[in-house]
Amino acid sequence: MAMGKILSSGPILLFLLYPVALVSLPADAAVKRYQFDVQVKNVSRLCHAKPIVTVNGMFPGPTIYARDGDSVVINVTNYAQYNMSIHWHGFKQFRNGWADGPAYITQCPIQNGHSYTYDFNVTGQKGTLWWHAHIFWLRATVYGAIVIMPKQGTPFPFPQPYRETNIVLGEWWNNDVEEVVKQGNKLGLPPTTSDAHTINGKPGPLFPCSEKHTFAMEVEQGKTYLLRIINAALNDELFFSVAGHNMTVVEIDAVYTKPFTTQAILIAPGQTTNVLVQANQAPGRYFMAARPFMDAPLTVDNKTATAILQYEGIPNTVLPILPKLPLPNDTAFALSYNAKLRSLDSPLYPANVPLKVDRRLFYTIGLGINPCPTCLNGTRLTASLNNITFVMPHIGLLQAHYLNIKGVYTADFPDRPPQQFNYTGAPLPANLGTTLGTRLSKIAFNSTVELVLQDTNLLTVESHPFHLHGYNFFVVGTGIGNFDPAKDPAKFNLVDPPERNTVGVPTGGWTAIRFRADNPGVWFMHCHLELHTGWGLKTAFVVENGKGPDQSILPPPKDLPPC
Repeated sequence: MAMGKILSSGPILLFLLYPVALVSLPADAAVKRYQFDVQVKNVSRLCHAKPIVTVNGMFPGPTIYARDGDSVVINVTNYAQYNMSIHWHGFKQFRNGWADGPAYITQCPIQNGHSYTYDFNVTGQKGTLWWHAHIFWLRATVYGAIVIMPKQGTPFPFPQPYRETNIVLGEWWNNDVEEVVKQGNKLGLPPTTSDAHTINGKPGPLFPCSEKHTFAMEVEQGKTYLLRIINAALNDELFFSVAGHNMTVVEIDAVYTKPFTTQAILIAPGQTTNVLVQANQAPGRYFMAARPFMDAPLTVDNKTATAILQYEGIPNTVLPILPKLPLPNDTAFALSYNAKLRSLDSPLYPANVPLKVDRRLFYTIGLGINPCPTCLNGTRLTASLNNITFVMPHIGLLQAHYLNIKGVYTADFPDRPPQQFNYTGAPLPANLGTTLGTRLSKIAFNSTVELVLQDTNLLTVESHPFHLHGYNFFVVGTGIGNFDPAKDPAKFNLVDPPERNTVGVPTGGWTAIRFRADNPGVWFMHCHLELHTGWGLKTAFVVENGKGPDQSILPPPKDLPPC
């Protein structure tokens, strides 16, 4: 597949910069090797220069290219002052949680001056995924795209695009992000919001000092382009639109969808969306734009990032046209857009939705205020699932499980909240007494799980994008208000629901997901808003080994970082 012609530097060029080493394997498989040097580099945006943590000195970092069936070997060497771990977001890592990457869940972090090799197979996955740091808030600058092509000779199940381009959406802080977070924690308050959103690391010309920090792609009249859109922002769900052009959604989270046309998409942190765009408008320059969706009374960075879609032969002096994005609090658009997402569910790409459920889980999402003697305010904001604020361990949970180390976690996370209440009624100012703990839920191998995630009005309702490591899941239902176990399951879509790895729980509502627990290991599940993850909005599933020879966790690699 030809890459889009890029007018300014961006992730597309990385294919040329980072040659892929191919090892002699069967014609349909290869080993893709990458060297990731985690290093600090001075970068300037918005008239501010600062040192940031990067991979290979690039921001965003290099794109990983692979095919379904390949092996990927990425050696990460840490030259930065921070501990580091990298998560390959959306890869199922079958039996191989050691390569998943979240710090203190599947590994201890890579310390300064040390290396770790992430070695994993691409099995039955194709499309757009991404990678990012999975420790502290370092993913603010340590992230990049992953492009998995179908097996050789397998076409896309949609019209073949002429070219393709990665569109990676992010956030930029003028100050050191880790210092911003420390400051917030000292006060017991959220850190200050970002100073800009970015497209491929560039905020675009609506920001100061950004003439050269604008991403642009050139298109030919009449041709079709595939945009691989990734939301790498830390805390913001984003609308994305191309002025004057419709987009056809064909894939979400590396799963093909029934195509539908839209003027804007909504994409939560952690999610990916592939769209087709036809260059069928009057030749000119058109802004691509991203800005947040927030339908709760909370502060966000509401500024708009822009990039340029430029028809061949049009001079740079032509002013671009701005798109009409949905209003920042357009709940109706958000709900109707998500309702259009459906799995392709074709003979080649079936939606194998679990119809029988072995284990039903109901998790409430709560925000709250806990006493904090060391905080300047005397209190600290916190977050919980089923009233439990997750406490990170000091060694990897996967090691503790695999080696049967006692005292690291308990496998008694409750299937339901401790008490029922009107979850989405009037705001509840007080906590229902959150408890702290490293509590996990044990799941039998190959059992089918239904999990309902219920937002609550503890402090405030808010939309939460939840990511499950090690699995895709089917989003069988969603609604506003309290989930009704007597009536709502009758409305579930068990035929062609969207299949993804990250799903938004709507503000003041609920989302129901189903998956088959056929991947043994310890798999993190957390809100992908970095703010809430840091406050404890996370847990993990311990999926037990099966009885078959290929149904148990693989042994740990020899270079697994020590704790």
